[in-house]
Amino acid sequence: MAAASPMPLAELHLHIEGTLEPELIFALAERNGIELPYANLDELRSRYEFTDLQSFLDLYYANMAVLRTEQDFADMTRAYLARAAAAGVRHAEIMMDPQAHLSRGVSLETCVNGVASVLATSEEEFGVSTLLIAAFLRDLSEDSALEVLEGLLAMNAPIAGIGLDSAEVGNPPSKFTRLFARAGEAGLRKIAHAGEEGPPSYIVEALDVLAVERIDHGIRCMEDPELVERLVNDRVPLTVCPLSNVRLRAVDMLAAHPLPAMLAAGLNVSVNSDDPAYFGGYVDSNFAQLESVLGLSEFDRVRLAANSIRSSFASEERKQELLAELSG
Repeated sequence: MAAASPMPLAELHLHIEGTLEPELIFALAERNGIELPYANLDELRSRYEFTDLQSFLDLYYANMAVLRTEQDFADMTRAYLARAAAAGVRHAEIMMDPQAHLSRGVSLETCVNGVASVLATSEEEFGVSTLLIAAFLRDLSEDSALEVLEGLLAMNAPIAGIGLDSAEVGNPPSKFTRLFARAGEAGLRKIAHAGEEGPPSYIVEALDVLAVERIDHGIRCMEDPELVERLVNDRVPLTVCPLSNVRLRAVDMLAAHPLPAMLAAGLNVSVNSDDPAYFGGYVDSNFAQLESVLGLSEFDRVRLAANSIRSSFASEERKQELLAELSG
């Protein structure tokens, strides 16, 4: 169980579609007149046992069918922020997958405006400052991604950056060179999933070819000592998602997670929830399980929280405010 007064931190690796809880899926299905392929909540929950990343993605995309209107996207976002605030999150950088909605016939305006309408008042309403990141599906073409990015720029979407997610293996970062160059021209921040199921070389590519500022996951860097040294020297942020790694079989069990070794090596790691509705816990649950299973110390808890704040794209003023709150 999470502490009553949670430690302030930033959540840097969070997919808003991955916060869609079973109860909300059923509520939105009813509101939109959608017949779900599950008889009840228990049957839906029984499908949350994943064998790998793809088995999760299949369910993740299927459940998105209930997201139809701006109100649906707003309700999902509001539910996440309420839960995140209770977990100690004071700043959140939220990824959304516009291509996954466009392919279902949901417009860019609907999905972006629905999420952004809630983020616009997140600090006043929840005490959580927020930034929106458009994540692109790496199993689709770069041309598709570029078309969507141009659409986002044309509508002046309130996005702070772009990311790269979905099926990693066989879809190296270099596939998206033009996309990331275009994002750079537009003044957007750049992050990418790398080294979760993909090899350490994908981390190198994301840094060298895409010029990303932050690596999402990155746990397989530990297989390459030279890469670890580089990441330590350059203070490259790695947004690690322990419960996600276990649920998707990237790591056999939490007791075998490389996080302690990553901390010991001096890597700039933070703890995040990824897709909390699917992976068994929000960020406070990740910390609670790390403490109970790995004996995570209070010193390391604070270090991880400080890393998350410093590695965020929040303003310098906001970072200092949160670091002061953490040390206070």
